[in-house]
Amino acid sequence: MGAIVLTLLLLGLSAGAGEAFAQDGGDLGEVTYDRWCAGCHGVDGTGNGPAEGYMLPRPRDFSQALYQLRSTASGGLPTDGDLLAVIDNGMPGTTMPGWEEILSGDEKEALVQYLKTFSRFFSPDEVPEPLDFGRPTRVNDEVLAEGEAQYQAIECWKCHGDQGRGDGESSSTLADNGDFPVRAADLTENWLFNGGGDVEDIYQRLRTGMDGTPMPNFGDVVDAGVITDDQLWAVAHYVRSLAPEEAPGISEVVGAVLLEDTALPTSVTDETWDDVERVHIPLVGQIIVEPRWFDPRVDGVWVQALHDGESVAIRVSWSDPNRSPDPDWADWRSQVVSLMAPNEGNPPAEGPTPDQLVLQFPMEMPQGMDRPYFMSGDNRRPVYLWQWRSDSDSALEGEARGIGTESFQTEGQDLTVSASHQDGQWQVMFTRPLVTDDEADLDFVTGTAIPLALFAWDGDNGESGTRGAVSSWYFLYLQDATPNTVYIAPALAMMLTAALGFLVVGRAQKREREDGSLETETTR
Repeated sequence: MGAIVLTLLLLGLSAGAGEAFAQDGGDLGEVTYDRWCAGCHGVDGTGNGPAEGYMLPRPRDFSQALYQLRSTASGGLPTDGDLLAVIDNGMPGTTMPGWEEILSGDEKEALVQYLKTFSRFFSPDEVPEPLDFGRPTRVNDEVLAEGEAQYQAIECWKCHGDQGRGDGESSSTLADNGDFPVRAADLTENWLFNGGGDVEDIYQRLRTGMDGTPMPNFGDVVDAGVITDDQLWAVAHYVRSLAPEEAPGISEVVGAVLLEDTALPTSVTDETWDDVERVHIPLVGQIIVEPRWFDPRVDGVWVQALHDGESVAIRVSWSDPNRSPDPDWADWRSQVVSLMAPNEGNPPAEGPTPDQLVLQFPMEMPQGMDRPYFMSGDNRRPVYLWQWRSDSDSALEGEARGIGTESFQTEGQDLTVSASHQDGQWQVMFTRPLVTDDEADLDFVTGTAIPLALFAWDGDNGESGTRGAVSSWYFLYLQDATPNTVYIAPALAMMLTAALGFLVVGRAQKREREDGSLETETTR
C-alpha cells in the first residue's frame, strides 16, 4: 500500500483517488506488477526497468497514459477492457508477451487497476467511452481495388511501402514519442500486428491511430469528409489482403520437388517459383553467445526448394526495407547501435555493413535425429555453410566448428547464387550439384531428411558477426524420382481385376448352363 500511495503522491494525485484505486486494485495488483512487470516497466511504471536497454520498442511508460491499443478516440484513455486485452494477448512483434495463461482472472483485474495508478490522467469518476466501429463491409475485387486506391490517396505507402513491407520513403526516419526509432509494420505479416490481424482489428487501428507512434488516426479524415467510412473499411480489407489468408503453420520439412520435364530456374525471379510451396521458418535474435542481439530485423523467412536429380535450388525470401549498405539508413543504424550495442560490449563493426544470409547443414549426414549444435556446430560435429552477402554477386561455401569460427573458401566453388531486392523484399536463390568432387561438401541424397538451419543479418540495423537472427534445425527433403512400379502396378492391378472378373462371370455363366441342362433332364 505504501508504494501505491507514494506513486500517487509523486504524480500529484489526491490521497482519496489513491484509496479509490487501492480498493479496486488492492495489494494483489501491486504484487502482480512487481513480480511480472517491473523488470521491464520499472517499479514506478515509467518504463525504466532493468531490461529496458535490451528492447526496441522500449517498454511502455505508464505515467504518460499513451496507449497504442485502444477502442477509444485518438488521444483518449483506454478502457479497462483495452488494458485487459493487452495483458491477455501481449503485443506481437514486440517483447511484450501475453499473460492469459499465466495470470489468474483476479490477478489480471487487479493489475488493470494498479496500472492506472501510475498516471494522473486516470480518474475513478471518468470512464472512457469506446467508439462504435460498426460492422465490416463485404469484400470483393472492387472493394479491394478501392482500398488500394485509398491506401495510395491517404499516403499509407509513405511508411508501409507500395507492397506493405515497411519500406516506404519515410520508414528510415520514424520515431516514437520518446524519440526512439520505430519500424513501420510489415503488412504482409498480419500475425505480428499489434492488436490483431483481422480486418476488424485493422479498421480499429485506422480509426483510433496508435498513440505514441507515428501511426495516425483516420477517424478525423472520415469525419472531415475526405473519405467515407466504407472507403476506410476498404483500406482495412486491402491491408488484410496483403498477408496470407492463414498465418503460417508449423512445418519442419521443406520439400524439394523433382522437376522431371522442366529445367531448374536460372534466376531467383523465375516464374517457376510461383507454383512451388513456401515454408515459413521463424527466426529470433541470437542471445546465446556474447555479444548478443535482442533487436533482429529479420523475424522469419520463406523457403522453397526444387531439384532435377542433378542439382538442387533453394530460394529464401524475407522482408527487408532496404538493401544494405544504404546511406539513407545510416542514421537509423547509428541510433540502433547506440541504443542496443552498449549492453553487450564489443562494438559492432564500424562503417557500412551488408545484408547477409547463411544456410547451415551438417558436414556429414547424422544418424537418426542426432544433429550438430545449431549455433555453427562444434569441434566434434562441424557444419557445412552456404553464405551470401548483399555486397557480392557470388556465394561462398564454408565450414564452422562453433559460432565465430566460420571460414569460407574463395576458390573451387560449386555453389552459385541469384539475388534480387525489390519492393522491400530480398529473394536469394542458391544452386549446387547434389554431389560434388569436394570431399568437404555434403552430398544431397534424395529421399532423405537433410538438416537445415539459417542465419540472417540486416546490415543497416547494426547486425554483423554474432549480432543477427537465427533459426533452429529444420529439414530439407528432396523428392525421389517416381519409380516405374508406380505406373505399372495400377495397370497390372486393373488387368488382374479384369481377368478375375472375366473368370468369375465365365464360371457363373457355365453354372447357369449346367443348371439349365439338369432341369431339362429332370422334366423329361
